[in-house]
Amino acid sequence: MRAPAGSPGFRRVVLKLSGEALMGTRDHGIDVAVVRRLAEEIVSVHDSGIGIAIVVGGGNFYRGMAAAAEGMERATADYAGMLATLLNALALQDVLERQGASTRVQSALEVSEVAEPYIRRKAIRHLEKGRIVIFAAGTGNPFFTTDTAAALRALEIGADAILMAKHGVRGVYDGDPRKDPDARFLPHLTHLEAIERGLKVMDTTALSLCMDNRLTIHVFELADGNIARVVAGEDVGTVIETR
Repeated sequence: MRAPAGSPGFRRVVLKLSGEALMGTRDHGIDVAVVRRLAEEIVSVHDSGIGIAIVVGGGNFYRGMAAAAEGMERATADYAGMLATLLNALALQDVLERQGASTRVQSALEVSEVAEPYIRRKAIRHLEKGRIVIFAAGTGNPFFTTDTAAALRALEIGADAILMAKHGVRGVYDGDPRKDPDARFLPHLTHLEAIERGLKVMDTTALSLCMDNRLTIHVFELADGNIARVVAGEDVGTVIETR
């Protein structure tokens, strides 16, 4: 599969979506209108010839860290969080298919009634056949985030980059822009800089995995048209790479 003309050379990407990105302005759950607009853009980008796999979080339903802080055993909380990602994956699959896409959900936890088990070669075959693959349940292991799952799956399927769509922020800053009005936007970083400066891009395990394998990360706001702009090579958000 050739990269579309005018793109920065993307043939296949992993789109990382937080659970919060699916809830819009709601306090929890899924905003169907938001997911519908997102699905329309994903299908449009996919139709341009780019292979797309998606890793979705579960924070709109359940956050393992918060539950652990309240006294639940961390491993149990993380498994509950993995199931929350499956809810989001199924909802996203339904909306994508209503837009005409062919999709498959692959889960790192066995839920054979609603999703395929994650099998690397099968995932690659689905992508080769023009399907959008949605990876659910993280890595299938507690103590690992969906950021790490995105990095791992991207490397396993031979993706060219991870596209991290953030809710309500332009990209990476040197502080929290919601709390610090003087926080400075950073358009370019290396993986090592992000790790050493403790920037909240993704967890350290995921960043280290990307650094070791020179996998580029594009961090940008989940706003209408931004996914298409990133794959078209426009200067959107923050680029994290190691050359």
